Amino acid sequence: QVQLVESGGRLVQAGGSLRLSCAASGRTFSTYVMGWFRQAPGKEREFVAAIKWSEGSTYYADSVKGRFTISRDNANNMMFLQMNSLKPEDTAVYYCAARNGPSMLIIGSNYPYWGQGTQVTVSS
Repeated sequence: QVQLVESGGRLVQAGGSLRLSCAASGRTFSTYVMGWFRQAPGKEREFVAAIKWSEGSTYYADSVKGRFTISRDNANNMMFLQMNSLKPEDTAVYYCAARNGPSMLIIGSNYPYWGQGTQVTVSS
């Protein structure tokens, strides 16, 4: 069974940086796409970024493009989200997700595996 565990969320000031981590276990992820999603209070869950585990191709939501960078460490089954120039509107619970397949889909229901989430709060 795939297990995903996020870490790294905390309170940070606007303009600051934060790096989230996702530890993945339970499978060989060479055929997987991994993603980051977020959900702010009172809002729907939204796609943030995705990465193809094997080749490292990436895809970003327009709202984070140029500020966030998704990456992975294949050897240690870790995925990361480097977040720079943070804004108060980036405040949300951030989730790591995984799906077995080649497409970097942006709809959360296409990802069967999820972590518990990590809270990111950006103060103004």
